[in-house]
Amino acid sequence: MESHKRILGIIYIVTGILLLMGMMIASMFLSMMLPWVLDSVSADDQWVFTWLIPFLRAVAIFVCIFIALPSLLAGWGLLNQKSWAMLLALVVGCLRLFSFPIGTAIGIYTIWVYVEDNRQKQNERPI
Repeated sequence: MESHKRILGIIYIVTGILLLMGMMIASMFLSMMLPWVLDSVSADDQWVFTWLIPFLRAVAIFVCIFIALPSLLAGWGLLNQKSWAMLLALVVGCLRLFSFPIGTAIGIYTIWVYVEDNRQKQNERPI
């Protein structure tokens, strides 16, 4: 079961890094495109960008804080065999179930590893 936890830790670290890189690329793309868009929009319609730009930044920060960082933390904890890491991985995995198809597969694998780990711990306990 330890090999599955190690694989799960690597998966969470890789997906966390990919999420952070995706947010950085999206931020760079928006930073390059917004001046061009602002030039092509009339002065009367530029008010939309006064609330749109902060909203998009808030969404990016939300994604980084509530999705990417817990994923990285769970991966690090699983690789270092921390006791809290499997529970955090289960929470992150359940949130990933809604991200079809890759996130769903990761979420199902996380739930399976969690259940099997708890089953092994139950079998090891003396009655």
